[in-house]
Amino acid sequence: MNDMTDAYAVTADELRQFIERAEQLAAEKKDIAEQEKELFAEAKGRGYDTKVMRKVIALRKRKPDEIAEEEAVLEMYKSALGMA
Repeated sequence: MNDMTDAYAVTADELRQFIERAEQLAAEKKDIAEQEKELFAEAKGRGYDTKVMRKVIALRKRKPDEIAEEEAVLEMYKSALGMA
């Protein structure tokens, strides 16, 4: 084998590994999405509002200062529109 063929073989092996890892992650992501769907279905079956649950989860990811600022602006806008 010449140097180009050897380099190609190594690159092909590495590429194959990346592809296989990506496929494995995609399969895991699909499994996790299914588990999440089942979890929310169970919560809904027990009477929880899953739309609100998703909002709470999104809020928990954010910093308290960001939330407070957004809520303050929201209240200001609502007040300006006579909604408060």
